[in-house]
Amino acid sequence: MKELMLQAEILWPAMAAGFLVIATHVPLGREVLQRGIIFLDLAIAQTAAFGVVLANTLWIGEHDDHQHLSTTGIAITAATAGSLILYAMRRLEVRLQESMIGILFVLMATGIILLLSSDPHGGEKLKEILVGQILWLQINDLLQLFVVYLLTLAIWFLGHDKLGEWLFYPLFAITITLSTQVVGVYLVFASLIIPSVATLRQKNSLPKAYGIGISGYLVGLILSALLDLPAGASIVWSLVMVAGLYFVLTGGVKARQLEQNPCHEGEAERSEVSQNSHQIAISLSLGKRHDPH
Repeated sequence: MKELMLQAEILWPAMAAGFLVIATHVPLGREVLQRGIIFLDLAIAQTAAFGVVLANTLWIGEHDDHQHLSTTGIAITAATAGSLILYAMRRLEVRLQESMIGILFVLMATGIILLLSSDPHGGEKLKEILVGQILWLQINDLLQLFVVYLLTLAIWFLGHDKLGEWLFYPLFAITITLSTQVVGVYLVFASLIIPSVATLRQKNSLPKAYGIGISGYLVGLILSALLDLPAGASIVWSLVMVAGLYFVLTGGVKARQLEQNPCHEGEAERSEVSQNSHQIAISLSLGKRHDPH
């Protein structure tokens, strides 16, 4: 019983952080899918992680709070700069955009490796960047996330239509930067894309995506506690399993193709009738040409 209470005491801040991450990442992930730039979030998360590592490498401070603020500021600056560069290329065709996003991701990923190459604890720090440290959050961390994410949601749902397309990129960069420091690069990508993909082209998709995200975090954290597994990786796999189960139970790819084009079968039938009529007309025309009378 004591062990169970101890696990609950550790897990509830992580679950609260998961709720906050899902609350902001689902609408942003839906926007990423609509824009067709799927790996934008991964590149921005990697850029934010590069900013964190760069700040930790260069910063020499006496106070931990001062150093944390400086690190976060440098990470946000790096992520925002990267997002604005990608925003400047938004009118290029999708293939070029995806190529540039891939190049940015590779540069940031290898930059992190170069910065950590001389650090004796570099491997552990790299793991922390990729899978996060969601189990070690404190109440102060949750309060900071809550305030920033609340502002993000307010701006997104109330003002993104009025303020224009440019708002998405810096808002996305700031949100992803904070999330990367909490849950890591992999879980940021999974939280943005998996719930949104599973509910793509469905009615009332937003609450459904929220349900998938929250369920994935809950199952992942429970499995992590029961099986003594890394929390971040467990949540990623749980998100995929929950989303996959939902995807199958709601008809899979076939159902979504029909939802994308519900008149597909009728159009196919009309096309076939039109082709047959065209063939009959050609046959009648040829017959008249060869008629001796």
